[in-house]
Amino acid sequence: MTNQELAQIFSHIAEILDIQGENPFKVRAYKKAVQTLENLTTQISTVKNLEKLGKLPGIGEAITKKIKELLETGKLKYYEELKKSEYAPLTEFLKIPGVGPKHAKLIYDKLKINNVIDLEKKATQGKLRGLFGLGEKTEENILKGVTQVRKYKERFPLAFIHPKAQALVNELKKNKDVEKITLAGSLRRMKETIADVDILVSSKNPESVSDSFVKLPQVSSVIAKGSTKTSIVTKDGFQSDLRIVKPEEFGAAQHYFTGSKAHNIRIRSLGVQKGLKINEYGVFKGKKRIAGKTETEVFKSVALPYISPELREDWGEVEMALQKKLPHLVELKDIKGDLHVHTDWSDGQNSIEKMAEEAKKRGYQYIAICDHSTAVGITKGLDPKRVEKQIEVVKKLNKKLKNFKILSGIEVDIRADGKLDLPANVLKELDLVVVAVHTKFSQSEAEMTKRIIKAIESPLVDILAHPTGRLIGKREPYQVNIDKIIDCCKANDKILELNAYPERLDLNDINCRKAKEKRVKITISTDAHNINHYFWMNFGIATAKRGWLEPNDVINTLPLNKLKKFFKR
Repeated sequence: MTNQELAQIFSHIAEILDIQGENPFKVRAYKKAVQTLENLTTQISTVKNLEKLGKLPGIGEAITKKIKELLETGKLKYYEELKKSEYAPLTEFLKIPGVGPKHAKLIYDKLKINNVIDLEKKATQGKLRGLFGLGEKTEENILKGVTQVRKYKERFPLAFIHPKAQALVNELKKNKDVEKITLAGSLRRMKETIADVDILVSSKNPESVSDSFVKLPQVSSVIAKGSTKTSIVTKDGFQSDLRIVKPEEFGAAQHYFTGSKAHNIRIRSLGVQKGLKINEYGVFKGKKRIAGKTETEVFKSVALPYISPELREDWGEVEMALQKKLPHLVELKDIKGDLHVHTDWSDGQNSIEKMAEEAKKRGYQYIAICDHSTAVGITKGLDPKRVEKQIEVVKKLNKKLKNFKILSGIEVDIRADGKLDLPANVLKELDLVVVAVHTKFSQSEAEMTKRIIKAIESPLVDILAHPTGRLIGKREPYQVNIDKIIDCCKANDKILELNAYPERLDLNDINCRKAKEKRVKITISTDAHNINHYFWMNFGIATAKRGWLEPNDVINTLPLNKLKKFFKR
């Protein structure tokens, strides 16, 4: 049983207990265990002495016993009993934005609704309003939420599916008959949500590769098996299609199956103009194959340079390639630091020193500690006194560090009226100030836009974090005029954040490109809450590439000595 599977069980336990109204400390204990399990780099199933788990945060004696039972038997008696609770089905309600445990329990207790279909019917009929705390607006939001859940139900977030897809590739590489292998489809283009996984292999022995694929440990069921295409469903619930081609066809197939469809049509059209036929088998002049072993050959056949997969959406990349003006896309190696990380001073898991040490290991020159202010509702949010104390701690740590700098920052809440959650005299003492919206998401577009603009116009503010507030698959962006926000950042020389947190990726690719066109600087930051979250920079970089961002568009590609001029106090 994997760490992720253990985490899913404990997460479900926490949700059921929360709905039942159990002791909040007990619920919190399970949630803490989930957080720890999800971020472990070692699989617990490989640990010989499970008693050592008690040293991990959130993994006490009781949780350790349950993990041991799950690993030894594959089941947990406590969990099996809990699933029989009349409230267990209500965990489906929690996937709907705006529906929390109390609302779920209230709806069930009053209306005996325990499934999303009936909930939608009652909301449509106006049967929810009148219940304590539920009004017409709540009904409207629930209906929107149900639509949103359905929209994302068949798609998986990029950060969830990419490592699992890569694991399939890594397993297949062990077969000596695999000559070349790559991910394809929307996953190779690094779209923010993925429907299924496409894997492309070149081989002279396709039956061997197909046999290996269906026998992978991740496989739950086999949909179809053949010498050119095999489809399976994984234990994680997504479909993966394996396509096997001849070595001389690999480049053409790689281009074709990466897509997008619109991009491929453009390339084929250019081919037709040159008297060529381009398909998944190669580039042909009449019946003669003239290219197709590599993608570069395919592009060269129509007088184009290589176009990065992230750009292949027919959003102007072909025209730019014809003019030899393709962007020099930002890469992970260009990043010099992370300007938005959290620590155990608020809701993070690691100390300031630990976060700094890990960042330095990754080759960074700096990080900005941006713990939350108090308005977000986080128990350990920083008030003015704790901000001052943290600044002193950072100063002391900086004296110890060599060739690395910790910047004192804050993620301060933008209140509903646009005012900041901390006084000016405190914010002035910080190296940089990141502002964000965390509450009152239901404001109108005009109200939200005015609210954020007021914050941006403050001379104390440097960066606007996760500008549209979305959580992929969980919460739609709040209503805001992003064009006005970008214009305001330009007018006030402020920075927009591309938040690489997997559920955010906010700014999205389209808005990144809008900001680039207005020459508004962007920071790609992870919003890391522990040292493992630094890995999320990979997904921020992917989104930045899809937004056509180059190193000079991104503020944290600058070395520390050049970065400082952007944060003047």
